[in-house]
Amino acid sequence: MAQKQIDEEFPRLADPFRRELLAHCYRMLGSVHDAEDLVQETYLRAWRAYDRFEGRSSMRTWLHRIATNTCLDALESRSRRPLPTGLGAPSSDPSDTLVEQGEVPWLEPVPDAMVGAAGADPAAVVTSKESIRLAFVAALQHLPPRQRAVLLLRDVLKWRAAEVAELMDTTTASVNSALQRARAQLKQLTPTEESVSEPSDAAQRELLDRYVTAFENKDISAIVQLFTQDAVWEMPPFTGWYRGPEDIGLLIKNQCPAGPGDLRLVPAALNGQPAFGMYMRQADGSFAPWNLHVLTLSGSGVSHVVAFFELDLFSRFGLPSVLPAAS
Repeated sequence: MAQKQIDEEFPRLADPFRRELLAHCYRMLGSVHDAEDLVQETYLRAWRAYDRFEGRSSMRTWLHRIATNTCLDALESRSRRPLPTGLGAPSSDPSDTLVEQGEVPWLEPVPDAMVGAAGADPAAVVTSKESIRLAFVAALQHLPPRQRAVLLLRDVLKWRAAEVAELMDTTTASVNSALQRARAQLKQLTPTEESVSEPSDAAQRELLDRYVTAFENKDISAIVQLFTQDAVWEMPPFTGWYRGPEDIGLLIKNQCPAGPGDLRLVPAALNGQPAFGMYMRQADGSFAPWNLHVLTLSGSGVSHVVAFFELDLFSRFGLPSVLPAAS
């Protein structure tokens, strides 16, 4: 195949799959930055090999095959990306001093729009929201890389066991065994479906409105009432995590330096979940990025919040760099 034909044909056929490949690499690596790099590497490898693409499989399958191998290669030299709850320590005392570990490669959130999970039109959605939820991606990080790949290929991308076996140069029996082990471990690590059943749209809007009002007013009593009895709060790069409404309320009361009116929340959509960019009032009255909340909602309240303190996420995810002073 002539190089000119490759240069014209390959982008037209391959580019429509970029967002779902990013979602796949994100699930494998737990990092948006790493996933973006590996998607670029995937496309470079695919472009170099395009003259040998015989069309025995679809373009989508071929690209996912290359992306999976690219991720497995990368994971040979990378540590897993946990959340604080994944470090193995018990829940923390909200009166204890916060311990920060910036050297840990923490799990990162991902905007819905980057991975094709945004929008009301189901035909335009290329990534299911369930497959990028933080709890699922965090649980994946506990699996060995090859088990992780098998589970994603079989349960998310719906490949046949024989296809996965061919990709991973192993037997169908080995694939089925790896899938069984991966499913068993994920069942231990992820909440049951009943515990994460979401509220109705109207109830969700009302709960999110209460969340914004409670935090912007720093109303601890109202904050406590938002959470379910077994709610979890965690905030990388701090290693502690907190369980239950009372401990979460005490944590915010004792550790959050903001007073009533010092915070502003801007809605976002991350990991198929409601989210907010939280901004802190500055000396000149403006509001600067402070942390990024990703919420899990249930029918009885907020069941999980991960507050990310990596400020680079605001600019990378298109959130404002500053909010003006209130008029």
